[in-house]
Amino acid sequence: MIGRQVTDSECSAYERDGVAYLPNIFDLQWINFLSEAFKEALISPGPLAEEYTLEEKSGRFFADLNMWQRLTPFKKFVFESPAANIAAQIMKSSRINFLYDQMFVKEPETDEETPWHQDQPYWAISGSQVCSVWLSLDPVSKNSGLRFIKGSHRWEAYNPHHFSDNSPYQGTGLPELPEMEDLLTNHEIASWDVEPGDCLVFQGMIVHGSFGNHSSKHPRRALATRWCGDDVRYFQGAGEFAIPTSDSGLNNGDFLDSEIFPRVC
Repeated sequence: MIGRQVTDSECSAYERDGVAYLPNIFDLQWINFLSEAFKEALISPGPLAEEYTLEEKSGRFFADLNMWQRLTPFKKFVFESPAANIAAQIMKSSRINFLYDQMFVKEPETDEETPWHQDQPYWAISGSQVCSVWLSLDPVSKNSGLRFIKGSHRWEAYNPHHFSDNSPYQGTGLPELPEMEDLLTNHEIASWDVEPGDCLVFQGMIVHGSFGNHSSKHPRRALATRWCGDDVRYFQGAGEFAIPTSDSGLNNGDFLDSEIFPRVC
């Protein structure tokens, strides 16, 4: 179940914009496989799972992470799906370490948006060869999916916020993200209609967020797997961080090779 190769134009888009849309790159067998895995994960959420929708509101926004450490299907996806190879191709990296996986479920008519943010400031790593492979299990329209500020992967790092209450991370020394109204007016926004089998690959520093799920019939189930290449090292800076969620045994400057950040290829 190995998908097609990443094209030169897709690699160019990733380098230029910080995000690339890759249509028809996952075999639908992987989509069916993950659909069953999601059922298992929703029945047995992990200790870091979060519900973002209040009880009195419609829909459901649920997220969980590190499923691969406790559920065999997610581990199989990490080591056997095309995702690691896609990351290696698009980042032009000779080696790939797996960082973590994260699932997102937005049921139909869920209002909660994913706030604008960069991913990499949440993680104790340094380097530029960092990407996420975002794979949807359902059809997603532009007005219910991810959106990206093109070229923002070249911006400085901004302070992360907790998704649950929007409180800022403490002690990082990073500036706050500028007012989004100005950014959205002055920069180009990218988004796509996505079908099962397509994926989005985006660099760890790109500013992105997502709409609520405005569909009345389709859930929005997506798996984001995070990957690191040749130039990435462990780096725990000042203040709070989200990943790793447990002791990695690594020191600043180390390659990520470890039990929790395995080398996949």
